[in-house]
Amino acid sequence: MIDIDHPMYKPLWARLLIVGVCFAWAGFEFYNGAAFWGMLVGAMGVYAGYKLFYEFGRKRPAPPAAPVEPDGQDDRQ
Repeated sequence: MIDIDHPMYKPLWARLLIVGVCFAWAGFEFYNGAAFWGMLVGAMGVYAGYKLFYEFGRKRPAPPAAPVEPDGQDDRQ
């Protein structure tokens, strides 16, 4: 759900802001007695933190190239 290759997520301040707003919102919901919404938004914060900090700097392996199978025809004319 979070495309970590998007250039918007490159600055550290943007990633901190997203995760911080999620946890601040969750705290607000818990403070007002809405435990369900607090847990839901808190889970969003945990997920955003995982994607934007844990997975962000890791190198992902390149997808394997499709094997070229000979079709028995010569492409030269």
